[in-house]
Amino acid sequence: MKSRLLPLLVLLPCVQAHAIGRLADVTLVDRNTGATLNTYYHRGEYWVAGVPDARYAIAVRNQTGQRLLAVMSVDGVNVISGQTAAWLQTGYVYAPWQRYEITGWRKSDAEVADFEFSAAPDSYAARTGRAANIGVVGVALFRERPPQRVPLAAAQEAPAPLADQAADSMAEAAAGASRGRAEAAARKLGTGHGPREASQVASTDFDRLRDTPDEVVRIRYDSMENLIALGVVPRPRGPGLAPDPFPDAPLARYVPDPPELR
Repeated sequence: MKSRLLPLLVLLPCVQAHAIGRLADVTLVDRNTGATLNTYYHRGEYWVAGVPDARYAIAVRNQTGQRLLAVMSVDGVNVISGQTAAWLQTGYVYAPWQRYEITGWRKSDAEVADFEFSAAPDSYAARTGRAANIGVVGVALFRERPPQRVPLAAAQEAPAPLADQAADSMAEAAAGASRGRAEAAARKLGTGHGPREASQVASTDFDRLRDTPDEVVRIRYDSMENLIALGVVPRPRGPGLAPDPFPDAPLARYVPDPPELR
């Protein structure tokens, strides 16, 4: 099946303290500063805090000596095709040990529209009628089937994956149910369809070892204010008294006499 292959670029170190995943390290990166966004673990889920209007990237580093296919979704939408996300859709193929940052919604083989944190109603998912899954990044990782030696005349191209119409219908139904929660959703953070920039890829064949992912990485995100309200991030302590360097100092100007001499 056809998938996207990223060109080999300079391999950059991955910040292990914030990475999630076994087959690949997955992080979100603030593109304005280059810093990896802090990851918070709460009730079985990983969270990051985003800042409205800030650009971000999904950084993936293949931790194996084999090629991996990474099918990526943001807010329940496939980042390459724009379809309501399903496992058997197109993705990015990573060479062994390769690290690369996915910076936006793919518009062509040469261009993407930047990922940027936005108010939920302004997110790409909401603007395309799919607001049910705003606030989550997903990476489904697939191992590659080892090549088999076959006679040249018998070699065939793997069929393209079928569109998951059932998944689309379910997502559309969930999106309709979510409209009643529009007021609450307006306070959430989503991912907008930002300005376009150059990003070159080419196509390649990738035969998945199985139809279900070998690993799925899920990272939820929202504003820091909402993460504090949800209990994901501890609420900061309020202002207190300024610390006193000499808390037991007497009020007298000079050293007082001992008690027996007073």
